[in-house]
Amino acid sequence: MATAIGGRVLSVLIVDDSDVIRQRLVAMLAEVEAVNVVGEASDGETGLVVAQETKPDVVILDIRMPGLSGITVLQRLQEFDSPPKVMVLTNFPYAAYRTRCRALGAAYFFDKSTEFEAALAALLVMAAESR
Repeated sequence: MATAIGGRVLSVLIVDDSDVIRQRLVAMLAEVEAVNVVGEASDGETGLVVAQETKPDVVILDIRMPGLSGITVLQRLQEFDSPPKVMVLTNFPYAAYRTRCRALGAAYFFDKSTEFEAALAALLVMAAESR
């Protein structure tokens, strides 16, 4: 089981329209004692509601979803009194998306198809830094 070095437990919300991806992330993060998944949402509108209710430290966010896009969700998350850190995890790792997400405040941007382990490593770093 992976742990954060001297860090506290991070609360994480997963917002992704793919049931398979959400299940994979929940299973992967269950092995990390430094991370607690506090909610899941399959669309942007629900993601914002759950984020308001749970006030997570980190939101793992897809870009393309039905209803509100991840870009819009990212913008609205930044309006929170204490905005969470946002990790974008997408199948569309294009430079334009990466640049836009970074400009809107995303802390991290990863490709779903190749960077799950890098996303896990980034969560561990965030847990260590939040101490």
